[in-house]
Amino acid sequence: MVPGTGKIIMNGKDVHDYLPYENLILDMTQPFDITETKGSYDALVNVNGGGFTGQTGATRHGISRALLSVDPDFRGPLKRAGMLTRDPRMKERKKYGLKKARKASQFSKR
Repeated sequence: MVPGTGKIIMNGKDVHDYLPYENLILDMTQPFDITETKGSYDALVNVNGGGFTGQTGATRHGISRALLSVDPDFRGPLKRAGMLTRDPRMKERKKYGLKKARKASQFSKR
């Protein structure tokens, strides 16, 4: 996060070239709208894993935390909007004796 004109670069590409859907871009820039800092900062983002939606959520969370480091007074509005809460869902581990986390082999009586 650097002072600038509001450009967002994800993995070396402009956000409009990297993300296929406009609603993901709007979702990602919500922290700027909430803190009324749209167009004040450039965001340089490196993100991997997951899909476009997961990467967008991670970027939104990172932008929110970066804005907090810029001005701690943004904590109230960002917290009320739910921008500082991490998504705790993770992939469930594979259990022994099963093919995947919950998938078992088909039961046969004979």
